[in-house]
Amino acid sequence: MFEPEGRFYLRVDWTLLILLVSIMGLGLLNLHSASSNLNASMFTQQVYWIFLGVSTFLITATIDYRVYNRVAYFIYILGILSLLMVLIIGKVTNGSRRWLNIGPIGIQPSELMKIAVILALAHHIDASPPKTDEGRTLQELIPPAALVGFPFLLILIQPDLGTGLILLLIFFSIMFLLKLRIRSLVTLMSSIIVLAPLIWTFVLQSYQKKRILVFLDPSTDPTGEGWHIRQSIFAIGSGKFFGKGYMRGTQSQYNFLPAQWSDFPFSVWSEEWGFLGSFVLLGLYTILILWAIRLALNTRDRFASVICIGVGAMFFWHTIINVGMVMGLLPIVGVTLPLFSHGGSSMLTFMIGAGLLMSVSARRQYY
Repeated sequence: MFEPEGRFYLRVDWTLLILLVSIMGLGLLNLHSASSNLNASMFTQQVYWIFLGVSTFLITATIDYRVYNRVAYFIYILGILSLLMVLIIGKVTNGSRRWLNIGPIGIQPSELMKIAVILALAHHIDASPPKTDEGRTLQELIPPAALVGFPFLLILIQPDLGTGLILLLIFFSIMFLLKLRIRSLVTLMSSIIVLAPLIWTFVLQSYQKKRILVFLDPSTDPTGEGWHIRQSIFAIGSGKFFGKGYMRGTQSQYNFLPAQWSDFPFSVWSEEWGFLGSFVLLGLYTILILWAIRLALNTRDRFASVICIGVGAMFFWHTIINVGMVMGLLPIVGVTLPLFSHGGSSMLTFMIGAGLLMSVSARRQYY
């Protein structure tokens, strides 16, 4: 299960490691500025979470990825049980029941469920290849869709639309890249469009509807949700090319930005480091995502390939949605910026995902 001492470290993917360290380092630098006038303990908390995240990364990477194929459904069942426990004994915060307290530590199981779903989908796809070269039919999509659909519904009940949306996007990304018939894709997307009015009426909470309406027209709530989006856009735009300088951003230092340590850290970064700094940060994410796709293409193992696509999709959609919402291009749904936002569950999820990439990278030539 574990690699003999010395052998694994000779095959460390240094490109992946440097990308992870760079993003986390910039995230800590940004958090120090974002939390300096609010809560200094956030920085210390994040250091602890990074330490724990690095530990889980090392453990995940050291274990042969084929072991996860054998225990994928077991991990998935544990994830489902944790979501059920949230609904029963979870901590209520701001009207949502998303957290489980384990001693002094609060864990958000819906975040970790992303890894469980990726492993379960990878196991299923590895065990059930398409019946024809044309790709998977709608009938063949039913089992993997059920693997995603059940946790999606449990997460919506909390409610946590952002995380549920990420699960669906990971599913579509995996199925699209693994030969989904065009006819099946069109039928699936048409069904979603038809169901949209029902989702709006019976699924979305009032505050979620409000965020979508404000996204379409910020003037409908200029002192509430519209204010948040405007301040974020002001912060990003005022950074211009080189930025205002570290800890000199007026929107962040005078606390005009909402949740600038978790949901809006990119706004803080853009104001202080400008277009140039934003280009560097987004460049790191782009290379990381392309690196995951490269690993998926270079491995000869279907299970490993799906893992890389799933983890790459998780990084991609988190980055796109977070940056899009703080720039006013997407509704605010509370999605974190990978390895950059303050938050323990998010850090653990992405570091476990990165550990899976490292495990595949170190062994892809052997299987």
